[in-house]
Amino acid sequence: MATIKQIANLAGVSRGTVDRVLNNRGTVNPETAAKVREIAALLNYTPNKLAKTLAVKNRNIKFGYVLFSSTNENPFFDDVVAGIKKKTNELTEYGISVDTCFSELRDPSNQVKLMDQLVDSGINGLAITPINHPDVARKIKELSEKGIPVITVNTDIENSGRLAYVGSNYLESGKTAGGLLRLISGGKANVGIIVGSMDILCHSERVNGFKQALEGYSRDIKIVEIVENYDDDFLSFEVTKKLLNKHPEIDSLYLASAGVYGACRAVKSLNLDKKLKIISFDSVPTTKLLIEDGTIDATITQQPHVQGSKPLSILYDYLVLNISPKNEKYYTNHEIKIRENIN
Repeated sequence: MATIKQIANLAGVSRGTVDRVLNNRGTVNPETAAKVREIAALLNYTPNKLAKTLAVKNRNIKFGYVLFSSTNENPFFDDVVAGIKKKTNELTEYGISVDTCFSELRDPSNQVKLMDQLVDSGINGLAITPINHPDVARKIKELSEKGIPVITVNTDIENSGRLAYVGSNYLESGKTAGGLLRLISGGKANVGIIVGSMDILCHSERVNGFKQALEGYSRDIKIVEIVENYDDDFLSFEVTKKLLNKHPEIDSLYLASAGVYGACRAVKSLNLDKKLKIISFDSVPTTKLLIEDGTIDATITQQPHVQGSKPLSILYDYLVLNISPKNEKYYTNHEIKIRENIN
């Protein structure tokens, strides 16, 4: 195995310089740093894992994670939590702990309170699915100014000073949904939109992207009404059934967030499951079944495991290795799932 001494000899620099470059400590001439990294890569240099582990453990680093609702209410977050747990297990080796908690979807004050509690518990960094509210933005900015970096997850928030965002490009996913509807409807449709909350940026962006994709078809594809279900399946059943009874002309549904199962239960209760064109998001178990039985025509996925794990990786790199994110936004991949590829 290559050593720092070997790299230093080949690069013509001191071992201290090599140490600073490979551990991102101090300032080194960019050309020298590039040369050191190139030699280290050619020699397949791996830092002493034991020494690195002991150094991190002595710092008692702790990350906080705030997600919407609970996994019982929105099964999408089951996969996000799975990603968090997998990464947490890796970080445990270095003595880093992760404290995960859940906030109410409609209560920004509750989210601010949870952030305060995590700060009081001694977190060094935070990942959060933020409610798009000024109080939440101010609190994130306050934490950032205190030296506690914040990564937004699944949905972003403007003017908050967060370090980076990890999640879907929701405007593009909304456009994708609009394009799908145009294709499967033959360019003519009366659409009802069911969305979690227009106060959640990712939800409103999905709706805005959908509208943008249909702008050139406004005469033949009409959005009849937009209703909110707050990502709750029971409420989704009620508002969807009410919407369809109120507007019998609706022949297509755009399910822009969670509550998909509840909305489709309403569709089935009215015997419309073979008559409506339906586009949704994510591939939780119930959505897969609804794709398989033909109730939903297509769903768009967004890599929930990555959304769970990537923010912790960014926080680790930033706080432990002093490596700043290369990008301000890390977009997950979109994948269109239909009956033929749902499994």
